[in-house]
Amino acid sequence: MNNFNELNIESKLKNSLKYSNFIKPTPIQAKAIPIALNGKDILGTAQTGTGKTLAFTIPLLNKLIVNKNTKGLIVCPTRELASQVFDTINKLNINDIRIGSVLLIGGESMQRQLRQLNKRARIIVGTPGRINDHLKRNSLKLSNVDYLVLDETDRMLDMGFTPQIENILKFIPKIHQTLLFSATLPSNILKISEKYLRMPERISVGSLSTPIEQIKQETFSLKQETKYNELINQLIERQGSILVFVKTKHGADKIVKKLKYDAHSAEAIHGNLRQSKRERVIKGFRSGKIRVLIATDVAARGLDIPLIQHVINYDLPQVPEDYIHRVGRTGRAGKNGSALTFLTNNDQRMWREIQKLINPNFELEEKFNKKLSKKKKKFNKKRKSFKDKSNKFELRNKKRKFKFKSKKLDQVNSNYSHINFEKKKMFKDGNFRGENLNNGEIKSRNKKKFKFKKNKFKNRKRPKKFSFKKFKKK
Repeated sequence: MNNFNELNIESKLKNSLKYSNFIKPTPIQAKAIPIALNGKDILGTAQTGTGKTLAFTIPLLNKLIVNKNTKGLIVCPTRELASQVFDTINKLNINDIRIGSVLLIGGESMQRQLRQLNKRARIIVGTPGRINDHLKRNSLKLSNVDYLVLDETDRMLDMGFTPQIENILKFIPKIHQTLLFSATLPSNILKISEKYLRMPERISVGSLSTPIEQIKQETFSLKQETKYNELINQLIERQGSILVFVKTKHGADKIVKKLKYDAHSAEAIHGNLRQSKRERVIKGFRSGKIRVLIATDVAARGLDIPLIQHVINYDLPQVPEDYIHRVGRTGRAGKNGSALTFLTNNDQRMWREIQKLINPNFELEEKFNKKLSKKKKKFNKKRKSFKDKSNKFELRNKKRKFKFKSKKLDQVNSNYSHINFEKKKMFKDGNFRGENLNNGEIKSRNKKKFKFKKNKFKNRKRPKKFSFKKFKKK
């Protein structure tokens, strides 16, 4: 499928696709849309930024246009992703289509959501927590849901939404179409697919564990104390919008304060922000008013902003899989991007786990490198031993005194040879003053004088407290 016009969909939907400038489908869209239009369940895996949202939106709208008594439910892990999906649906839900829709996420007023639900909204997009809140209030009815989408399922399970998802599925009829999309495919997702999907079609595009090829990945080794200074250097060197990932909410706010003090347009996005402020920050970042966005892993998914040219991992993620989702924020829709990761000595273990995930041949390469390092060590040892021997030989040569013979020197030496001989003899005999002594006197001087010490021998049989008694004469 090279064009959306080739799809067997309603003419209204084709017109809205043209109006929204959706012409060529991405690989995941080309594979998933025809299968979903036939009413089959899908287990789809694709990298972030490959157009999964449109892959389930087109079949949903087509189904709701054909059958006016059905509903569609889309469950997303985060508010940002849910609002992004809702915006994509609204781009196509125009002119003659005009199907009622509602966004159910935390941080927004419950009364507003209740008013939208009372208008009989047929497209429901939301997060697991807020959907369950409405189910408890009996304000949301899912008995007519015929089309269910679980988007970014691996993220939802990581965030602990498994009980909420299972509770939602209890309110949905058993016979329905389910589309499950994920960036990665761990074992817990396979269990859910076996439990809730009926003979699903398996679709996968690209590698599940490597980022998109258009993304240039770099690392920078440094100390923890120099991280912020290097961040400033990178902001000056790079052009365009930059997304910086940190570990904690407190860390995000702290860096934003420093950057604002240093005259950089920066804002933070994390879980503690109100929904209204989140929307303001994302709008400012999309429009280009905010150049630097400091985010936690909550924002690693759901930010579909084509302006992001650079991603900087200020801190490494706590889960290796999150690295792929972080890096996937850049290089979207076939565009080039770059990702820079700061590495300290404490990050070596996590970085090794990330490398294992990204590079399937990492362990083989590591073994090969270890063997090379061992060989290098042996060679260096041999080299050192050879150097030591050569140094010893050089030292010996230096210690030796080379005598240069000449005729004049020989004559001088012959004249004073008897003096040298006499000196040597004097030193041997111990006559340092050069006195004329007989052989007998020299021998007597050379004789060693021994002084015998009186050794006190203890009588071991005597007790320690022993004393001689003095006897008086009678």
